[in-house]
Amino acid sequence: MMSTPNAGATLRTLMDKGIVIAPGAFNALVARAVARAGFHATYISGGATANVAGYPDIGLITLTEMCRTIREIVDASNIPVIADADTGYGEVECARRTIIEYERAGAAALHIEDQVFPKRCGHLDGKELISANAMADKVKAMSDARICSDFVIIARTDARHVTSLDDAIARANLYREAGADVIFPEGLHDEAEFRAFAKGSPGRTLANMTEFGKTKHLSAQDFAALGCSIVIFPLSLMRVAMHSVEGALACLREHGSFEPMLGAMQSRKDLYALLRYEPGREWHFGNRAP
Repeated sequence: MMSTPNAGATLRTLMDKGIVIAPGAFNALVARAVARAGFHATYISGGATANVAGYPDIGLITLTEMCRTIREIVDASNIPVIADADTGYGEVECARRTIIEYERAGAAALHIEDQVFPKRCGHLDGKELISANAMADKVKAMSDARICSDFVIIARTDARHVTSLDDAIARANLYREAGADVIFPEGLHDEAEFRAFAKGSPGRTLANMTEFGKTKHLSAQDFAALGCSIVIFPLSLMRVAMHSVEGALACLREHGSFEPMLGAMQSRKDLYALLRYEPGREWHFGNRAP
């Protein structure tokens, strides 16, 4: 699959109209549900992709694995996909290949971060940063290498909890100059910090609303009022799903059956509706998109 100009262009149009809410989809079936629920974009977290493979979020997922996930979710959802690219899978040459492969997989946007590899979750302590100039070189290489100028490059800085908010702002401005279309300031605490960031680095920003992290719980409407262009909810659906899985397993141990959980299950009928499948009728590949 080759990324179409419409993927990035559609995301840019959505940002022009207002804040883009992008729930995290950790597989294609979840992505279908995101699209059917009426959301106009979805997000692929590198952390969630690692977690569902049984790994922690420490940079163990490869470029190939992420591109396969992107293809599946693009095909299943038919909405713009924003994809995590961690540290770009290496130095400048690797970052250049990453943007080409993500575009070919069908993504509308990616974000790359300024951590030292192996990276850590943005809401954990103990992170290290590469130099601002080294990150700017990666952003510039990606900007020059993208196949379509509409593809959206998002530069993430983790400086807030490594150096300072002022450094995060300075880095953001350097990354914008290098070609980033959107800045992702990871780990800002509250409204005051988002306002300070917006004042110090005018332009499009992405907010990460992850639960149990360093950022105060804010709504999409709150982030819109703060001037953010995109808000991602990277792990929320996975957390809800896994909490339900653990509850269901406890039920099975206690009762020897899942019968008490039937009311909490997606029915066969509802699953088939989500898949646009009717037993006895030919199913076409085009039915994958909601």
